[in-house]
Parts: sequence; structure tokens; C-alpha cells
Amino acid sequence: MGDILVGTASWTHRTLIASGWYPAEARTPESRLRHYATQFPLVEVDASYYALPSEQTVRAWRDRTPDGFTFNVKAFALLTGHPTRPSSLPRDLRAAVPDRRLYPKDVPDEILDELWHRFLTTLAVLDDANRLGAVLFQFPPWFTATAKSRARILEIQKRCAPLRICVEFRHQSWMAPEHEHETLEFLTAHDLPYVVVDMPQGHTSSVPPRTAATSDLAVVRFHGHSKDWTSGDLDRRFTYFYEDDELRTWATRIRTLAEQATTHVIFNNCCADHAQRNAARLKTLLTQPT
Repeated sequence: MGDILVGTASWTHRTLIASGWYPAEARTPESRLRHYATQFPLVEVDASYYALPSEQTVRAWRDRTPDGFTFNVKAFALLTGHPTRPSSLPRDLRAAVPDRRLYPKDVPDEILDELWHRFLTTLAVLDDANRLGAVLFQFPPWFTATAKSRARILEIQKRCAPLRICVEFRHQSWMAPEHEHETLEFLTAHDLPYVVVDMPQGHTSSVPPRTAATSDLAVVRFHGHSKDWTSGDLDRRFTYFYEDDELRTWATRIRTLAEQATTHVIFNNCCADHAQRNAARLKTLLTQPT
């Protein structure tokens, strides 16, 4: 059976800090990360979706965590096709782009290339220290199951090599009955880890919680089942607490997944300490006999 690493998305969310999950002495970013790393072996960096982390910041993550700790890093929004504010770009590149919400087509090729270069060069700091698990590419809801989209995924995989990527879809077409086999076969053929998602159903962006290993790494992300999934308020969108019966069901599914691959489990229900409490409980359930 492959290893199962359980963690959460982010360790710095303001509602987490306000929740009292951290001990009173953990008052700084350094002490909070050091404490987090005593509780979980894995964390997902989500701040990198909103802005490129500096090399200094990534070196600090490396130095504040023990050997064996793993970071999964979410790709910068513009690199996955999401809209991005010019203010999210490094200051020295902003003058080269229009002063409006940006999509990749709005950005000169040389600027996009520079963003890719800086992002991947920075992540190499973690990779060189054996701290990098995978780079998460969460594609937007308009990224549908087409030959053009599959070619784009392969282009990204090639550009990121030797760093490993994993793929999360946010359009129902990828795992619709008529495309599911094709999607999983494509990912398997190219050694691309599929990101299993638990999320609200009934939306165009909804992907069913299909557990599948398409590589020797599998990733599971828990987004919760908020009734406000379409809200622009992220706190409302991800407010959810998994009850024990849900976690027990998922523990069984995750054990089965781990028979095929090393499995990373991330709780993204980032409201107060919900993710941390759910992750800790799942870790306990996974150690109990089936």
C-alpha cells in the first residue's frame, strides 16, 4: 500500500488564526508553520494561485519544515487560464500588460514566459530539498473536455518537467459518462495524477467524487458541500464541516486508492479550523482497522 499523507489547504487563513487552533505562542508566520508541521506531513499552498511567491518566501517554507514534509503548490491563476488582476503580477511586469482583468490572451508571450520561468524557478527550491509533492493545476469551469484542452495539459506538463503536476477539473464534461473513460485513459497514458474532488453537485462546475488512480500519485481534495458554492464570498463557499460518517466512508475509499498509489489528501473547507479538525480525524480513522 502506498503512503497516505493528510493535510489542509493553507495554514495562514485569517479565520484559522482567529479560531484558536494555533497555540498562544504561535504568533508569527514562522511559528505557525513550524507548529502546523508537527500536526500534519502535508500542506497545500494556495496563496501561489493569487500571486507568485518570492524565492525568499519559498526558502523560508523550506527552512521552517522538517525533512519529509511535503508542499503541494497551486499554480498561479494566469497559468491555468483564470482571470488575473494586473496587481497580482510582479511589479516590474505590470507596465507591459493592459490595466484590466487579464486572461492569457491579453498578456504578451514574453511576459507569460517570464511568469512561467519565475514560478518554476521558485518551486525548484522546494524540489531540490525534496519538499515538493506536486503542482496543482486547477482548470477553470470553461476548460472543457476537448482535444485542444488535452493538448494544453500536455504542454503544461512538458513545461513544468521535471516538476510533477496534478490535474483538477472544474467542468462536468470531463467525467460525464460519455467522457469519463477517455479522460482517465488520457491521464493514465501520460502519467498525470488525477485530482479526486468532493464538492457540491448539480452545477456546471461539478465533478463527481470518482476515485481513480492514473499515476503512482493520487490526490484527493475536499471542498465541502456548502449551499453557497456559487457565492463570490470564499468564506461562505467553503464553509462546511465533515461529520464522522462522511469521513469513515472516505477513509475506506482512500485506503482503496492507496493500494494503487501514494495518496495526498487535502481538506479545502477553509473556514475557522474545520479543515484542521477534519484532517486530524481522518488521520485517526485511517489508522484504525477496517
